[in-house]
Amino acid sequence: MNISNPPLAGKVAIVTGGSRSIGAAIAKRLAADGATVAITYNASPDRADAVVRQIIEAGGQAVSLAANAGDPQAVREAIDGIAQRYGQIDILVNNAGISVLGAPEDIAFEDFQRILAVNVTGVFVATQAALRHMGQGGRIIHIGSSMVQYAAFATASAYTLTKGALTGFSRGLVRDLGPRGITVNVVHPGPTDSDMNPADGPVADFVRPNIALGRYGQGSDVASAVAYLASPEAGFVSGAELMVDGGFTA
Repeated sequence: MNISNPPLAGKVAIVTGGSRSIGAAIAKRLAADGATVAITYNASPDRADAVVRQIIEAGGQAVSLAANAGDPQAVREAIDGIAQRYGQIDILVNNAGISVLGAPEDIAFEDFQRILAVNVTGVFVATQAALRHMGQGGRIIHIGSSMVQYAAFATASAYTLTKGALTGFSRGLVRDLGPRGITVNVVHPGPTDSDMNPADGPVADFVRPNIALGRYGQGSDVASAVAYLASPEAGFVSGAELMVDGGFTA
């Protein structure tokens, strides 16, 4: 990166669910690349404050806002507030997500509604709200999952359904937003050390032998892919699905 002329200087980025794990890594990377970063969080204000503090201490600009991704009104208000504060929105990273595991016949409908609210409705609402403030050259990046290509273990069908929806949404958005010069892409993390899927978690020993590179990914691996798609170098990349999975789905 050219420190004297960072690629995202002057850009305003929103990272939903940016207080922890992959989201925090994305927020820090976009800030390091020059963007002013706003992160949303639900139940972890201390962690959100820590991410903001680390970005500021490193010379970047950041702010955090409480906004449950499953609450449409909260999402709208947060994004409108960011746009009002900074005058623009250039990059939206739809990262917030939750997982509900279980046999499909056993998952409570209330849990299914909750995962839909965060992983699907929340993405639609955030995108809709951000687009009202996004101009030529904007970037929308969804964080999906390698599970849409390779369902590595049972009990994840509801989660996979929601992540698969992002792919269809992205393809439609490509056509809607292409005339406005806005690109739309999906990054699909593979097994990545995170709160949702820790490298020493219950499925790790089963999953790791199938990762060609032999290790779990780190949040920084995903953040690097997002940073590329957000950069000027990716101005002609739209409708892509980028696997960041160490060869897991190869």
